[in-house]
Amino acid sequence: MTGTAHPEHPDGDTAVPVRALWWACRVPGLKEPFDTAHLRVFHPARPTGADAERLTGEIPADPAGAPYPVVVLLPGINVGQDAYRWLAVALARAGLVTVTADLVGELFAGSHGLTPAVDLEAASPAGWGTRPTSPLIGALLGALRDLGRRPPLDGLLDLDRVALGGHSAGGTVALQSAALTPGVRAVFAYAAHTLVAGLLGWPEGSVLPVGPGPSVLLLSGEHDGVIAASSDRYTSARGPWDPVLRTFEEAVPDAGGASAWARLAGAGHFTACDPYDPTASRGFLETAAGDRTAPRALLGRLVTDFCRSRLRADASAGRRLDDLLGAPHPGLLDVRRR
Repeated sequence: MTGTAHPEHPDGDTAVPVRALWWACRVPGLKEPFDTAHLRVFHPARPTGADAERLTGEIPADPAGAPYPVVVLLPGINVGQDAYRWLAVALARAGLVTVTADLVGELFAGSHGLTPAVDLEAASPAGWGTRPTSPLIGALLGALRDLGRRPPLDGLLDLDRVALGGHSAGGTVALQSAALTPGVRAVFAYAAHTLVAGLLGWPEGSVLPVGPGPSVLLLSGEHDGVIAASSDRYTSARGPWDPVLRTFEEAVPDAGGASAWARLAGAGHFTACDPYDPTASRGFLETAAGDRTAPRALLGRLVTDFCRSRLRADASAGRRLDDLLGAPHPGLLDVRRR
């Protein structure tokens, strides 16, 4: 690794060293032993060649790009945080400190597994709008606040510039919670929507609003077997429909083109995961085969440029994002802006 690369490189230069530290935090409102999240925080690093690095493996964060905005990346159900390491590294290389987490907790009907900690009461008609729909979000931001007061991140984090993002259920709670979380300026989600189950007390087919406030990037895959297999949770209607697009059209406020939705060609529900663990989650619902490398790479470019342009006011990242979304692209089947 070289110590000369600068984390301000507009493309998230692969020469920028990225390191991660491990941490743990309690999640308020959850019951032991299912109330502890284990997280990783990815940051640009600046190797110095000191003996301490050789002996401990710990490399200081690079202060050159500080204060660093923060990306909180929330997981899908039963998807381990290592599946999103590729994206966390890309974001860190682009000058965005990124946190992922594993939390084993209660899912539904008494089962347990990896979860973004969905607060069903907060997503009900009585609780909606009173708090974020996941207590994990506040817990992770609190942990980052603590880490920002100690090495290697001492004084280097800017928690007033936050992007909240996620995949599947993690993307849903990110969309639901962005406007209720201080410091959030952007929200992104892959394979996620805000249609809400009637079991929570909402009328059939209800779509919960996103915002107002943060810019929104919604991404969906051409072959999403999980969303298709889950449609009866939200509506009894039959026929082709895309709840992600419906969320964008009905739930996302008009932001003068700053928010966008795109459908990725050849992508499935778990395209965001590398590696994907076939022993958990619902990958058996995916029927489309093929190489997911190209759509995953495009997903990473879209998310990274979106976050960098919105959090670092990077005009070049904004132009790259506009170019991807504005011109015909073989990897994008459809694009909408608002």
